[in-house]
Amino acid sequence: MSWLALLLAGLGLADLGHSLRPVRLLPETVAAVLTVALGLLAGLTAAGDVVALLVIAAIVIGWGVLVRQGFGRGRPQWPLALLVLALAAALLLAPLAGEGGGPVGDWLDASPWWSGVDPDRALLVFGALLVQLSTGNVVVRLVLAVTGTINPARPSHDASVRLKGGRLLGPMERLVLVGLGLAGQLTAASLVIAAKGLLRWPELQSFRTATEGPTIDEVTEYFLLGSFLSWSVSLATLALLVHR
Repeated sequence: MSWLALLLAGLGLADLGHSLRPVRLLPETVAAVLTVALGLLAGLTAAGDVVALLVIAAIVIGWGVLVRQGFGRGRPQWPLALLVLALAAALLLAPLAGEGGGPVGDWLDASPWWSGVDPDRALLVFGALLVQLSTGNVVVRLVLAVTGTINPARPSHDASVRLKGGRLLGPMERLVLVGLGLAGQLTAASLVIAAKGLLRWPELQSFRTATEGPTIDEVTEYFLLGSFLSWSVSLATLALLVHR
């Protein structure tokens, strides 16, 4: 699973970097370099691992370029296709990946908190948590664009303009869900999901009497689809971590 872990980490770093400093090619390039460096520090220095690291770096750069085009040129299906193919390939080729170790493994063994933790497991958790940040938001926005849930031709009617809190609440919510799931607190995770609906209810109802902008139906559809997509990211990640 080391290749899959590094792929997730690379995508997460690229999207996080772009959210912090949206400069063309810079975030994904830095993320690709950091991913390769992390793989080498994790002891993945065999020929096959090095080739995989270079492929992962290329995918990370391609992801950043395609995401930018998907939002800017109306081609959201291309980054989603790359994501699905890359994840599928990483899962299928997982048995061929080398075992983590190196300086990362030494650091884990020397740490009083992480001693005994498998390096591959640590990398996978690291990558999975990074994905919960900006990458989850990117995936949600791409799917919303593909489905045409919010018409991009009507920017004044874009519910995301007024429901800005979701871009911050989404990552926080996904991190909480993954954390509670790993702790075995599934009931608490379900309460978090229920609480979100209750807290958003007054805001959604405010659109019912609005004379301008999106209708209550448009905003509700946007909220429901966006929420379910966001939860799906965290639940898929949790399933991957649990069955690793």
